Amino acid sequence: MVKHVIPKTYEEALDHLSEGTFKVLAGGTDLMVKNRSWSETPARFKQDILYIHNLEELRYIEDRGDYLAIGALTDYETLLRHEAVPQVLKDCMLEIAGPGIRKVGTLAGNIGNASPAADGVLTLYLLDAKLVIEQKGSAREALIDDVIVGPGKTTLSNEEIIKEIRLPKTRFTKTRFLKVGGRKADAISKVAFAGAVTIEDGVVKDLRMALGAINVTVVRLRDVEKRHIGETISAVQDNIVSIKNAYVPHIKPIDDQRSNRVYRKRVAFNMIEDFITTMHTQD
Repeated sequence: MVKHVIPKTYEEALDHLSEGTFKVLAGGTDLMVKNRSWSETPARFKQDILYIHNLEELRYIEDRGDYLAIGALTDYETLLRHEAVPQVLKDCMLEIAGPGIRKVGTLAGNIGNASPAADGVLTLYLLDAKLVIEQKGSAREALIDDVIVGPGKTTLSNEEIIKEIRLPKTRFTKTRFLKVGGRKADAISKVAFAGAVTIEDGVVKDLRMALGAINVTVVRLRDVEKRHIGETISAVQDNIVSIKNAYVPHIKPIDDQRSNRVYRKRVAFNMIEDFITTMHTQD
């Protein structure tokens, strides 16, 4: 028989997780859909469910000097209203569903769901997000790249929970979030792109690009980015072809009900080229 537990405190939640049988449910915007049943009947979960939406201890946004700390249950709408949240993350969240979903949906839930088309996850890759992952008696910190390993798959054990997301503070001269969907709003991405660049005196000091819905995880090639740091704008733009070629082995979209691989691949390369071509201008 499946158990449904609502802990009163975060410590109690860790106690239950130590049993190793629970699936954590926060906003439920993904899990409730995946496990939906007939109209007006309870969702059909196949394992024990730990409901944590009531844990106020995990709702916070704190400026800690070098980084911004975001509690795991901080919803999108709260993040949108906070002045310290990076603009590129806000641009992304404005494209995520509608106000009702944004009021309960969380970045931590987006991470735990581990969809290759998750817009929030894409932007966290771009921002070098680190996760504080905890279980009873211990905690660890991990780069988001090292937590998500495939569609619906993470390195989280059954005893662990995402407690906090940490965003290093970085100033960019330009950022961009762009998604292509089947309609203007409330659409799952066919392809999504997030980019950021810092330019000083015509020289590229930081360059980041991340692509979603074109492989089993978000694609961000840090080695390619580093190769062009310290170059002039024109030097980077002259190398557009080689930059795009470096992404060829990594852009491996699929055919599904939302789009096809040929279209996705073409759009992904167009997004890369357009960002590099216009990185010295403001959107």
